[in-house]
Amino acid sequence: MRTKAAVMWGRDEPWTVEEIELDPPKAGEVLIRWHYAGMCHSDDHLRTGDMGSGHPIVGGHEGAGVVETVGPEVQSVAPGDHVICTFMPNCGQCRWCASGRSNLCDLGANLMMGYGVDGTARFHARDQDCAAICFLGTFSQYAVLHERSVVKIADDIPMDVAALVSCGVPTGYGSAVHTARVVPGETVVVVGAGGVGMNAVQGARIAGAERIVVVDPAAAKRDAAKLFGATHTAASLDEATALVRDLTWGVMADAAIISVGVVKGDEHIAPTMALVSKGGRVVVTGVSPAQDSDVKLSLSDLTIFQKELRGTLFGACNARADLPTLFRLYRSGQLKLDELITNRYPLDEINTGYADMLSGRNIRGVIVHDVS
Repeated sequence: MRTKAAVMWGRDEPWTVEEIELDPPKAGEVLIRWHYAGMCHSDDHLRTGDMGSGHPIVGGHEGAGVVETVGPEVQSVAPGDHVICTFMPNCGQCRWCASGRSNLCDLGANLMMGYGVDGTARFHARDQDCAAICFLGTFSQYAVLHERSVVKIADDIPMDVAALVSCGVPTGYGSAVHTARVVPGETVVVVGAGGVGMNAVQGARIAGAERIVVVDPAAAKRDAAKLFGATHTAASLDEATALVRDLTWGVMADAAIISVGVVKGDEHIAPTMALVSKGGRVVVTGVSPAQDSDVKLSLSDLTIFQKELRGTLFGACNARADLPTLFRLYRSGQLKLDELITNRYPLDEINTGYADMLSGRNIRGVIVHDVS
């Protein structure tokens, strides 16, 4: 079948919106008609080369839609079901899934190659195979993906906000709750107040943090952060360090989460390690260029002050357990989702949406697919 999609053809090139071919679902796969797609910063890393992947590739790893048809052996969803995707498929059987770490599932071994769980393409453009980021491709009106990448949701959940729960919301929330292990009464610093950072703020608030300091150079984002639970804000890490020292009488922060769009070792990691306390935890959630390997740290702090530096993927969330929890928190009013969306764009305006994101005008942009 034919589908309209946004394709990235090479590094530093814009998205091209065009008609491409899509194969029917095979065994264990489903055909989904996407209604909404989240515009996550990770998709822009395909353009900059910060995350390695092949081209051409259909973008989009956050999405909500409806199952159109299913292939043989599909058991978890049926035609007509409302679903969201999860960028990391989970088999439920490997060591990582069995130990509750499905965000590290072995099915994701070739995640960034984008040619499906079985290693073959479902999209085809200009007479060649076309990859799909994270085996998904929500920047297409239709996509075929494995049922292991699909989570069924209730029909009454708004699909625009549901799309964000595919990645950005759990990644930020889990960075605070699961990886930073925030507990009531703590002081938490969130560096970077974009789509992931705002949800790290929410996760810290829900976990009971007493003080949440948000660091971002954009005044509009600092102001918006207060809506999601920030108690204090700072425009830079230097400013935040002085603020945290004053707020904690010199003890410093219990935990910090780095959620900027592109993480730099000396610019972000080193100064953030310096603003956490003895026993403090620093979580790196944002993506660094694949070739970057340098950061200068006080090595004695790791031992003498028992500090921790931790990475996290998907906020260490278990999709089939945590995503339903997030929707329950949304229903009860504890998790703000509607307020995350700054602007909505038709697929043809995807490059405008990403320009708005990179300029700091959006907390989250959402693509609205034509489903008429």
